[in-house]
Amino acid sequence: MTQIELTESAAYEVKDMLEKNEMPEGFLRFKVQGGGCTGLTYGMAAEIEKSENDEEYEFHGVKVLVDKHDSPVIDGTVIDFKQSLMGGGFTIDNPNASLSCGCGASFRTKTNAGAPGDC
Repeated sequence: MTQIELTESAAYEVKDMLEKNEMPEGFLRFKVQGGGCTGLTYGMAAEIEKSENDEEYEFHGVKVLVDKHDSPVIDGTVIDFKQSLMGGGFTIDNPNASLSCGCGASFRTKTNAGAPGDC
């Protein structure tokens, strides 16, 4: 089973977004898809239901779904939320990423180069 982590500050932001979208019992889907200049990009979305391919985790009251297909690419990943004077945003620390693009929007691993496209 994949091991990921959603920090307390990230969980707080996700809970707030789910409530604002009237989905307090919803899930956060964390996924990987082909694209970006390096080959793979992360995605996060609110979901109502889980599928049979999903692994489910819970962090600080937030349920997180990860497709089993994405598991090897994100094992050990930490999702955090950082606040600064310029605003806030999610940060993703993936120990499997062997290369990232200059803008930080895409990555690749030693075993998965993805499908590079435009950044």
